[in-house]
Amino acid sequence: MGEDIGSEMSFRSFGHLLRYGEPVIRRAVPLAMALSSVSNPNISMMETLSKFSHDSDQEVAHNAIFAMGMLGAGTNNARLAAMLRQLAVYHAKDPANLFMVRLAQGLTHLGKGTLTLSPYHSDRAIMSPVAVGGLLAALISFLDVKNIVLGKSHYILYYLVSAMQPRMLVTFDEEIHPLSVSVRVGQAVDVVGQAGKPKTITGFQTHTTPVLLAHGERAELATEEYIPLTPVMEGFVIVRKNPDYVSGS
Repeated sequence: MGEDIGSEMSFRSFGHLLRYGEPVIRRAVPLAMALSSVSNPNISMMETLSKFSHDSDQEVAHNAIFAMGMLGAGTNNARLAAMLRQLAVYHAKDPANLFMVRLAQGLTHLGKGTLTLSPYHSDRAIMSPVAVGGLLAALISFLDVKNIVLGKSHYILYYLVSAMQPRMLVTFDEEIHPLSVSVRVGQAVDVVGQAGKPKTITGFQTHTTPVLLAHGERAELATEEYIPLTPVMEGFVIVRKNPDYVSGS
């Protein structure tokens, strides 16, 4: 979790477990995939889960469909949304699978695309134990999906609420009045240990706040007109007018 290379290595191991593992192990693997890539619609993982959403073992199919929802939670990912629409048609006659598809669709469009389930914050440097606890509680209940989630204990899904947080960047002035400022949003670059003032983002676009930050993206102020009162531009940020700023400089 939260570490790209380790996540890729674990994905390879998950592939072996799905092909050669016993039924109980195969049922758990889609959930492990979901946990390793929450709110990060990784294409190779999406394709694998899409394949197992048609599995002959009903519980593997249920878990794979739910894992697809976890993978794209709050991202509004068009490719995933199209996959889930096709699944809804395919499973139209099966109420259990259709329930899972609707659940996954709801997660994909979480907060109309303004929320995330990712437990990491502060440039993905800090993990929220409460958020991880909520995710684990929901995912572990899926190990016995027939009796818990598809039985009478579907309210276990409310545990996911503890992991929900806004993924937008909103700026305020010192009186906490909303303030629109220009920000550059691009892919985050790891600059740990580099000398001087290296660029922290690459391939950026300039937007005006409020702005949505996707997985692996970072924002920085486009001008020096305002000074942020926090080193991490994420969530709700208070900015102060720069007294030394001269317009046009």
